[in-house]
Amino acid sequence: MQRFGILTKTQVEKVHEASLQILEQVGVDFSYPPALKVLKKAGAKVEGERVFFSAKLVAQQIKNAPKQFTIYARNPENNVIIGGRHMVFTPGYGAPFVADIVNGRRKATLNDFKNFAQLTGASVNLDILSGNVVEPNDIPHEIRHAQMFYTSVKNSDKCFMGSAMGQQAARDSIRMASILFGSEGQLAEKPRFISILGPLTPLKYDLRMLGALMEYAKAGQPQQISSLSIAGATGPVTLAGNLALQNAEILAGIVLAQLVRQGTPVVFAGVSSIAEMRSGALSIGSPEMAMNTAATAQMARYYNLPSRSGGAVCDAKIPDAQAAYESMMSLLMAQVSGINFVLHAAGIIDTYNCMSYEKFIIDDEMCGRVKRIKKGFKVNDDTLGLNAIKEVGPGGHFLDKDHTFKHFRGELYQPTLVNCDDFDGWLAKGSPQSMEAANKKCKEILDNYEAPELSADVDKDLLKFIENMR
Repeated sequence: MQRFGILTKTQVEKVHEASLQILEQVGVDFSYPPALKVLKKAGAKVEGERVFFSAKLVAQQIKNAPKQFTIYARNPENNVIIGGRHMVFTPGYGAPFVADIVNGRRKATLNDFKNFAQLTGASVNLDILSGNVVEPNDIPHEIRHAQMFYTSVKNSDKCFMGSAMGQQAARDSIRMASILFGSEGQLAEKPRFISILGPLTPLKYDLRMLGALMEYAKAGQPQQISSLSIAGATGPVTLAGNLALQNAEILAGIVLAQLVRQGTPVVFAGVSSIAEMRSGALSIGSPEMAMNTAATAQMARYYNLPSRSGGAVCDAKIPDAQAAYESMMSLLMAQVSGINFVLHAAGIIDTYNCMSYEKFIIDDEMCGRVKRIKKGFKVNDDTLGLNAIKEVGPGGHFLDKDHTFKHFRGELYQPTLVNCDDFDGWLAKGSPQSMEAANKKCKEILDNYEAPELSADVDKDLLKFIENMR
């Protein structure tokens, strides 16, 4: 299907030129000596921690990044391709709180992390496990990243995400992946996971992010170079200016990744939005964020790189009507504009702060609908159905026709959560509400979930690795 574009070709080129001016004339701070050393050696101008990028350096290094790559899952049937016309969905990331209609809002625990890993594993619509779907507050910070890694691979054989919590956490993720899949050389040959790294906007990369970025690049593991510039707060209030700033920050990170290891798989990840000017708070359910998603997809295509932006995101505090319309607006915009990697595709409420069990189930249903839209129409002699139309004629129906039986399963999306009965049928079933239906389905999935088998030796070695960290 055709991809939506919010910018003209001329506007895309103007944003690009503005970004190059930012990189050449303003520069980006890199608070990590190893990164400064690499950039200076490559010809970037370095003054203290400030790095200035020439247009030539940017152009050379962007060309080294692959336009498409594969992440290889433990189960080959769950491999994913990032780039091109492909689109993958990953649930929410980084929320410190969880909520459901029985227990209300509370701090997230490792058991919540496990539950969301299992819900993702059971989904036919979600493709990659979030590396930090919730923050398990009951696990010590020093080993939290390793425990989340283990819980991910223990409960699903889909692709997953590595830690972004600095150089050591990235190194731990690589070592644990080596236990699971083989040597680091094998990991580089067949990437097994992806991470998300980015600047402290505006125009600053800190030690933690740079340490992880360089560690993953050395190991040849994919990473999303992600910028969240907040228009009116950490970026210009104008959407064009905010986009140019976002663009410059992403390009700077991609250049470093390519200088560390040429051909490092990267995703051009823009999730910028606006400040709600009455309060100064970040707003991710705004139409401007959806517009930035479309612009991000276009900028990524301009550089011939895979793209990432937000998914079913919202500012609503509970899974209400506000959550529904904000989430579908953002999720559908990601699809129609051609985003390749959709993070926060399920569960997020309260501006990234909370994961809702019920909204996870509702969003999963929305992801199925959006994937159906992405399939588009098949137009050929058979699907046009002229013979069936001639057979039925004026005033007839198609319910019992061979053409209907042949095509309806593949042509029509079959919802698994919503109620599509008539009013009397809905009443007869007890007038079910979406939140109650989602809560019931969530419990059914978790009660019946069977985690894929993990080799006993690998399981033992992973647990030993975590124990040694203590």
